[in-house]
Amino acid sequence: MDLSTYHSVYFVGIGGIGMSALARWFNHAGFQVAGYDKTPSEITDKLQNEGISISFNEGVDEIPEAFKKKENVLVVYTPAIPTEHAGFNYFKEQGFQLIKRSVALGLLTKSKAGIAVAGTHGKTSVSTAIAWLMQDQCSAFLGGISKNIESNVIINGTAPYVVVEADEYDRSFLTLYPQIAVITAMDADHLDIYGSKEAIWDSFYQFIKQIDAQGTLIYKLGLPIAEKHNKDISQLTYALEDNKADFYAKDITVVDGYFHFTLVTPTAQLPGFVLGIPGLYNLENAVAALSAAFIAKQNPERLKERLKQFKGVKRRFEFHVLSGNQIYIDDYAHHPQEIDACIQSIRHLYPNREITAVFQPHLYSRTRDFAGAFAQSLDSCDRVILLPLYPARELPIEGVSSEMLLELMQLKHKEVCLKENLVTRILELNTSIVVTMGAGNIDQLVKPLKEALLTKYEKSK
Repeated sequence: MDLSTYHSVYFVGIGGIGMSALARWFNHAGFQVAGYDKTPSEITDKLQNEGISISFNEGVDEIPEAFKKKENVLVVYTPAIPTEHAGFNYFKEQGFQLIKRSVALGLLTKSKAGIAVAGTHGKTSVSTAIAWLMQDQCSAFLGGISKNIESNVIINGTAPYVVVEADEYDRSFLTLYPQIAVITAMDADHLDIYGSKEAIWDSFYQFIKQIDAQGTLIYKLGLPIAEKHNKDISQLTYALEDNKADFYAKDITVVDGYFHFTLVTPTAQLPGFVLGIPGLYNLENAVAALSAAFIAKQNPERLKERLKQFKGVKRRFEFHVLSGNQIYIDDYAHHPQEIDACIQSIRHLYPNREITAVFQPHLYSRTRDFAGAFAQSLDSCDRVILLPLYPARELPIEGVSSEMLLELMQLKHKEVCLKENLVTRILELNTSIVVTMGAGNIDQLVKPLKEALLTKYEKSK
């Protein structure tokens, strides 16, 4: 497909993190851009401020007239869009050129050396770190908002590399053919699409086969990956501090909240690295990002300088209140293993403090498939408040709800709370550490909860 034959692009689901990055790229490249999303958000506000027209009503009348000429309009859609969506069906019935987000990403990245980060957890943090480490050498399409650049896209037309988050959902990453690939995790997830853990593994093996001949795969030590999955490429491993890996950290110390460490590579030991964001899993992600940058032949001294400045990703172990005895952290965790990593990191930082976790289950199918694991992970907290389940693209499944999770949990202090009552409930509890977790619309509570906790702290002084 030749993108130059189009001068307008319409996005169905423009407010998604991956879709909005593509919309920004097309807008910057001079295309006329518009789109639809279900609800306004901080992302859609920013897109509108950048000159992109967005409607929040799916009716055909809401589509601008300039985007109803199929000869020069490309329609990009997210696989999460409901099949009965009126606008989507209009474009389909009228014979417009429709492509999935993943296909558009593949088209935009095929002309550069790709660095693709895949994995059921960690891919956003690792790809964002790589993009920051190599900012002057890459363009990037990210699955989160980099706190360093306040964006999810880097547009650098002359750069030799493009960094992309390779999403396994709906097998989207199979449109990519990277030069360097990183795989962070291969846990069971998206079973509504795959059906089994083995099917997920098979999709990752297909992704590995698509790595450019003579390219490099970097994967977390211990993943079920073998040389047979692509014998033409170099295969290297990374780990937090396991010396059986090709890349790992050693001599790890914490000074004033910063991780100091030596990076061990296949050819050298490089002391003097500093990471300024908390959480051991963030340090492991940093090792993965440095591994990719090392393979891309980036200067080690430059990498040290950039890593120390790295601020992380919004909604990834993000501190919002750090005042006296009051801590408030927000995290995107929406899978049992992500919840485990988040809570373990809090325990590591504050070993003797009570943790109140607020969790919004995301998707009926995921909640059903991992109900027992969710309950076990949440039981590691001192108190848990569950918000009503966020369905996203799914219809209800009988018997699956936040109340179901609550019954499975062994924790003494547990409850379900409506979104609109949460801030009041948190203030009543007077807990010193609060963490909100989830991938739905729980982020809408971050600002009011932060303001309420800060006000409470100021009054207590």
